Amino acid sequence: MTVRRDFQEPARSRPDLVIGREELFSDAREQLARGGSVLLHGPAGIGKSTVLRALAAENAAAPRTVLRCSATESESHLPFLALADLFGLVLDRVAPRLPAAQRTALESALTGRESTLQRDGLALRLAVLSALRALAADGPVLVVADDLQWLDSASAELLGFAARRLGDTPVQMLCAVRTEDEEYDRHLRACPPDTLAVRLGPFSRAQVSALLDHRGYTGLSRSTARDIHRTSGGNPLFALELGRALAESPTRPRPGEPLPVPTSLRALVLSRLEMLSAEARRTLLVASAGARPTLALLHAAGRENAEAETAQAAALGLLATDPEEPALRFAHPLISAALYAEAPAHERRAVHTALSRAASDPIERARHLALATTGTDPEVAARLAEAAALARDRGAPSVAASLGLLAARHTPAGSSPGPDERRLQAAEDAITAGEADLARDIAREVLTRATVPAERVRAWMVVIEAAGQALGEVDAVFPQVLADAGDDPRLLALVHYQLAWRELVVDGDFDKARREAAHAAELAARGGDRRTELMSLAFQASTETLMGHPDAPVTIKRALREPQDPYVACHHNGAGMARFRWLLMSDQLSQARMSITALLREARRRGMVESEVHFLRFLADTELRSGHCGRALDLARESLRLARDSGIGEGASAMLASLAEASGGDVDRALALAREAADHAEVDGDQMYLSRALAALGYAQLVSGDAAAAVRSLRRVRELEQGMGISDPARGRWQGDLAEALVRIGEPGEAHELINFTRVHALRLDRAGVLAVLDRAEALVRAARGEHDAAEAQLASARDRLGKLGYGLEEARAAFALARLRSRRPGPPAYDEAARLFRRCRALPWLRQVEAAAAAGPPEPEAAPAATPAALDGLAAMERQVAALVMEGATNREIAARLFISVKTVEATLTRVYRKLGIRSRVDIVRLAAGRNTK
Repeated sequence: MTVRRDFQEPARSRPDLVIGREELFSDAREQLARGGSVLLHGPAGIGKSTVLRALAAENAAAPRTVLRCSATESESHLPFLALADLFGLVLDRVAPRLPAAQRTALESALTGRESTLQRDGLALRLAVLSALRALAADGPVLVVADDLQWLDSASAELLGFAARRLGDTPVQMLCAVRTEDEEYDRHLRACPPDTLAVRLGPFSRAQVSALLDHRGYTGLSRSTARDIHRTSGGNPLFALELGRALAESPTRPRPGEPLPVPTSLRALVLSRLEMLSAEARRTLLVASAGARPTLALLHAAGRENAEAETAQAAALGLLATDPEEPALRFAHPLISAALYAEAPAHERRAVHTALSRAASDPIERARHLALATTGTDPEVAARLAEAAALARDRGAPSVAASLGLLAARHTPAGSSPGPDERRLQAAEDAITAGEADLARDIAREVLTRATVPAERVRAWMVVIEAAGQALGEVDAVFPQVLADAGDDPRLLALVHYQLAWRELVVDGDFDKARREAAHAAELAARGGDRRTELMSLAFQASTETLMGHPDAPVTIKRALREPQDPYVACHHNGAGMARFRWLLMSDQLSQARMSITALLREARRRGMVESEVHFLRFLADTELRSGHCGRALDLARESLRLARDSGIGEGASAMLASLAEASGGDVDRALALAREAADHAEVDGDQMYLSRALAALGYAQLVSGDAAAAVRSLRRVRELEQGMGISDPARGRWQGDLAEALVRIGEPGEAHELINFTRVHALRLDRAGVLAVLDRAEALVRAARGEHDAAEAQLASARDRLGKLGYGLEEARAAFALARLRSRRPGPPAYDEAARLFRRCRALPWLRQVEAAAAAGPPEPEAAPAATPAALDGLAAMERQVAALVMEGATNREIAARLFISVKTVEATLTRVYRKLGIRSRVDIVRLAAGRNTK
């Protein structure tokens, strides 16, 4: 019986869904669509059969003959068995069409005459080839073969002979083969020459989480999913079995312990473990319990013959050998987990006792001491708390959280600090590490029994922090935590700081959020809580900066005054972040880059995952504004990967990744990411990031050439930001994109109104970069009105100013607009400068637009405008065009089609025409035309 049959997929699985394999599945699908063949290969349990079944199901739906075989290890010695599976059901169709000798040879093989290949080898080989050709004469043929490694040698040789000689015959092969360390090339001999080999590698942590969720194991925390990923080595089959065992288990493993390994998976490795001597097995048990076992550690733990015993394990394939790597490494994490799970409890405790003395690292010694101790022990608890603090200082908050929970477990009731106080510290460490679900679970548990107000408020703060951007989901918490805080200014400061976030995220009220933050800072100062005071001042400063509030510089200085708190200094909502945001919005790109790079470095050193996600995003934003699109794209993708792995800031990272993709990557992906970001914000009720996501969507739509869609998205951004009280145009810098899109759809009047309105605030706040972009947009308005010389001069000025400020991408866009305007002159258009600037930025989507414009040549001369009544002469160009078509009797839908605009745009344009002409309907326009014609 093979491993594949040992593990049946859960009934809830969907064979049409290939989680985590989308890209390679697409490659294989395209190969099959082209008429080629595919060989899937990878280790046991990696998902080959799932992908094969999904591909086969798709291709079986088309009119074709499908021949199937699925070999097993126990049957691999039976000759021609696979041949019988493939041709047994179609023998009656092909036998009459074969020459007599070939027909006899094939029938003999299928009826079990073992010597057929030796006696009638050539006739049988030709029979298989002829049979495939005969079937292909009736239509395409697909051969589906799973577990090719167990194919009997006779069938494999015959398939290979035929595959190499099929040529253009419409016969394809879809095969899967298990490969560990050996090469897959030898299995290609059974496939046609054009076969695409597709390697299936291990899943990422995010893919393992998605797989577990899909199969219904939704109760597992993110930290547990991380442990499953580590133990399974990313193998989806192993991950599912571990997830099932955990979901069905009434108890979860203690902190620091390996996951329980179900019997089904232990069987994969225990057979090899049984070949070890008893002493070698004990040595491997010690190694499995160690964090980074070495021979020196094993000797210190009492394993005197560690060299010989580990060599025995390596010879059996249990340990991976690397002469340059001093640490011992199991061939697969599952071996270590199964070995530990199989050991009796007393043996595990003995191993941990030995390692608590042998390990050189104090954190490791404390962890082993905890796992060797049963019951409460104040001395063990104290050592664990010290180890947690050390891990926190080293920048390993996840380890600190695990050690903190162990400390709480061993802390006797009534001690000071008590077990719940240590649990809350562990929860706060979990928040820092990005393990929000673990933190939430700890806090909720503490709240079931805590009566001390300080502990309750602290626990509620963890619950609120764990909600992330979805603060609307914890609205009911705020009345409870205010009641628990009473009149204690220190506790109230914590609550009002979170209320400030709620006002901003849920209600989108920047002014109220600012006032709540200022109140929190006052309360914290009164209560002597410097950390909360600094966080509140930083929040107030950031809010004022985004609002364009005149007090922003003063508040930033207050937030940066000494004494500072190291945690706040490098937090993504701290004073350093407020200063960075000010620098970025004030066009100080070089200083902003240095500031955010330093913050990112410190967040990584401290293991602050959430801050790392956001700082990566902000650094990507800085690089994008500087015109370093390739670098920005790499950083944005890294931020998005980390966000998805940790479940933190996914919407914000998707938003920035969309901007980076639209500027330097794939525009279709940019559109998808922007919509994903908007969906996240809508679900979370996050008004602040909804406007940013829609701004990214509008930009991607503009780059893709869909100006009408860009206008719809960016108009909504304008409405949202006006409702939130945001007046600083440097916050999202979307105004220039909306103005350009409006010009493209024939709305220069609205564009000009937007530019004038935005310019007032940009001048007030001295936003030089925004003013230069507005000039570029205004030049497009002038060009649309026929003021070509003025437009050209304004574009050249905007281009030069943007270049001096360091906005490389915006400079290139101005140069492109200038080249387009100059292309209307006689002679060949010159796009060289725009192409050079976009190439320097690695702005590939824009560069493709330049190349397309250059290839198209000069535009057609503009047709002279049709004669219109004198009353219409004062209308804007688009308004005149719409009115002229109304005079011809065109409907709104016909006008929209002819002018390449939306019906809503036609309706809005007509409303402005009515207002300007003092009329009420389209009938009045027709009357105007009739009156002109009778004169």
